[in-house]
Amino acid sequence: MIQFQQIKKGDYVRLNDSGTIREGEVMDIDYGSKQICVDNGVQEFWYEADQLEPLPVNEDQLKRLKFEKALHDDGRVKYKKGAFRIYLAQPDNFNRIDLKYREEVRHISGNLYLHELQNHFYDMTKVHLDTTDFN
Repeated sequence: MIQFQQIKKGDYVRLNDSGTIREGEVMDIDYGSKQICVDNGVQEFWYEADQLEPLPVNEDQLKRLKFEKALHDDGRVKYKKGAFRIYLAQPDNFNRIDLKYREEVRHISGNLYLHELQNHFYDMTKVHLDTTDFN
């Protein structure tokens, strides 16, 4: 489950749509009723926060978001999109990562979910992280 206050427009989430698991994008938030409008790929529909689940950050999600994979000089794996970098402490291990944009660096330990990455990306770059190209 995702905490309601963590959800922002444009975040990607997993939802349970009457037993069918789908991924979708948050289109709107009603703070009064604490409901989230999600485009589930078929239609936009309003959900309660407890119907939404986080998507884990992994290589497939980063490719979908148009990150390029490369090796850093010290051998670590990095993913880059524009000037934004994601460094993995160990290959294919997304439990210890560093996020870097220009001079700002954030160290993340534990599970990082896609909506959290999107929120970090926005906080650091002031640009929303989505599937469009970013240069």
